[in-house]
Amino acid sequence: MRSDISIQRLKQFPPLMWILLFGSFITRGSFYMVWPFLAVILYEKFGLSATEVGLILSGSAVVSVVTTFIGSVLSDKFGRHLMMYGTGILYIISFALLAEANTIMSFIVVISLCSIATALWRPLTSALIGDIIKDSQTRELAMQAMYFIVNVGCAIGPIAGVFLGLTGEQSSFYITTYAFVLLLGLLFIGFRGQKRLEVADSIRNINNANVESAAGHASPDTSFKTTLSVLKQDKMFQCLILANVLCMFIYAQMDSSLVQYLTRAKVPNLLELISSIIFTNAIVIISCQFLLLKLMAKQSLVTRVKIGLLLLAASQFWIAFNPLTLFWGFIGATVVMSLAEAILFPTMNVHIDRIAPSHLRGAYFGAASIYDFGYALAPLGGGIILDLFGGFWLYIFVGVLTFGVIYLYHILETLPRPQFIAVKN
Repeated sequence: MRSDISIQRLKQFPPLMWILLFGSFITRGSFYMVWPFLAVILYEKFGLSATEVGLILSGSAVVSVVTTFIGSVLSDKFGRHLMMYGTGILYIISFALLAEANTIMSFIVVISLCSIATALWRPLTSALIGDIIKDSQTRELAMQAMYFIVNVGCAIGPIAGVFLGLTGEQSSFYITTYAFVLLLGLLFIGFRGQKRLEVADSIRNINNANVESAAGHASPDTSFKTTLSVLKQDKMFQCLILANVLCMFIYAQMDSSLVQYLTRAKVPNLLELISSIIFTNAIVIISCQFLLLKLMAKQSLVTRVKIGLLLLAASQFWIAFNPLTLFWGFIGATVVMSLAEAILFPTMNVHIDRIAPSHLRGAYFGAASIYDFGYALAPLGGGIILDLFGGFWLYIFVGVLTFGVIYLYHILETLPRPQFIAVKN
């Protein structure tokens, strides 16, 4: 019966949702052909230390987080369409330039542009899903589907990159450029179709003055000042942001920091191991995401997150104690981490969707991008710990830090919120 219900909800997806899913697949797949190897490129091309590589990646990501919040608030005020077109063009420009960069300074500038585009795109997409799908359960399925299809792209990307001999090849960033050109064309078609659906819906609901535009137009009360005021009052949301900043810092140690750790330790078959880790991460999520969702359907969102965090802690401790020459040990740790990710990340998006006022959905998803400060600071923090203490202590530290995040989630629902948010929208 639940399967039939899910199929019915899939049929309720508007055409624009299917375009977003397909676009996410092609762009993430091309992205993961080469982006995970960026730390290797910087190390081999310029001989940078772990701290220096981390500083470059962290600095660009910090800039992107600030830009993301401003861009998401503006999307509430001026609409998603304009912001998504602009972000897509920024993607095209930045990845084309990244394929040609040949100095450290040019890499720093272009990586910053890529990070800004990536950080802008995610909350805009999440907010757009909320705009075009009104039913909360269908919207939750749409967000789960988006996360699923992104990971399908992540699974295929690195394997395709290895097959085509593109891993570590700087020129292959052009593939991501072409993917976004295609996506922008599809979005143009999808937005026009969605506008026609909205016009028809408006005619049917002509007596309802509060019908929102699926194009993302906001109510008058979405000024930047008002948004900041609401977020300042929402203590529960503030605690949620802090918890997820730390969570992202921990999770990101499986990204650039692990690549640096393995590269400097000169583990055998480095590129194959990195590609296998990325593939394993994605394939576990693809195969387990909806099964885990079904198994945890009766659990609260906070309980789901706590379970995911315990798995995340276990994966970090596994990495710490795994011998550098044990290829399958790293794969095993990746499986545990992937199970944690399959629980945590979709739940985070659903959590934000449930607590956000409808007229400030873009602002809440934009503010939630502050999570990325954790991801942004991870390469620098991880690089410093790697240089000073080594990989063992890095993963012991983040494993212990996970229990601090569990405590923050434990107290989350005891914290106050603004009165007008008390009624679920």
